[in-house]
Formats: sequence, structure tokens, C-alpha cells
Amino acid sequence: MKIERPRKYRTASLRITFSLLAFWLLISLGCGVVFRTWLDDNFPTVGHAPFGFWMAQQGAIIGFVLILITYAALMNRLDKKYGYSEQA
Repeated sequence: MKIERPRKYRTASLRITFSLLAFWLLISLGCGVVFRTWLDDNFPTVGHAPFGFWMAQQGAIIGFVLILITYAALMNRLDKKYGYSEQA
């Protein structure tokens, strides 16, 4: 029983990490390279730049910051659930 709880925590932690890494891949490679022309054709321009270019430059940075905030919130919730929280 003692080993069961850390394994569940680690499994949930890896699930969160790999999910956010997949989202990071979608933002960085998908929006910046693979889908850039489709984004340029199907979305409005941002300022004077096509949307695909904007996503490759500014949107990716915003996405990365959102990923960091999401990771911190999800891991804090997971820590509290399994009793690893630093708060008393």
C-alpha cells in the first residue's frame, strides 16, 4: 500500500507533463512551421503581420507562459491531493 500512492502520484505527474509537452509541440512546431500558411490564409492579420507569422513569433511566447502557469496550477493541485504540498 505504501508503494501504491507514490506510483499513482508519479503516473499523474507524467500524464500532466506529457500532455503539456504535446501542447508545446503543437504551438511551436505546428503553428510556427507546419500550419503557418493555413493560418495566414484563414485567420485575420494581427497588426500588419499575417497570423501565422504572428503565432510563430508572439503567440508561441504567450502559449509558453500559459503552459507554465497551467503546469504550476495542476501540479499544486496534484501535490495537495497526494499530500506532498509544502503548505501546512
